[in-house]
Amino acid sequence: MYQLEYLDVAENKKYEEIINKVIKQCFEVEHLENSKLYISITLTTPDNIQKINNEYRKINKPTDVLSFPMFEKEEIDKKIKNQEFEFEDILGDIVISIEQVELQATEYGHSFERELAYMIVHGFYHLMGYDHMSEKDKMQMRQKEENVLNVLEITRD
Repeated sequence: MYQLEYLDVAENKKYEEIINKVIKQCFEVEHLENSKLYISITLTTPDNIQKINNEYRKINKPTDVLSFPMFEKEEIDKKIKNQEFEFEDILGDIVISIEQVELQATEYGHSFERELAYMIVHGFYHLMGYDHMSEKDKMQMRQKEENVLNVLEITRD
């Protein structure tokens, strides 16, 4: 379902528990639990995510989360509809700055769990081909994200 890597960040069971339950719920909601798809997740530092952001997006500044999907939305929708999962395949990569998650949790006044869970679900839906470039797309993506978090009872409080 996912592979976790720590890049200059100490391993942490709390992070793993949050990631595990969020990814599991994302896969269930999107009917991927029987697929052979998996996600690569990297937890890292602001410096490392800035380097990755600059290398792949030509934006030389740190960010909270980066997503690198392997499929176009139409491709993944077709795979899900037809259950075309013949071999193990990567859905994509999610890179998260743990320090930024901590800062944003404080800034937004909610728990670290809520912020990390949101980064995971946000990254997941980017891998599924969703975006937030238009207001309509943003609303659709946010609705999906909030649905997963609400099912898990991970609230903003």
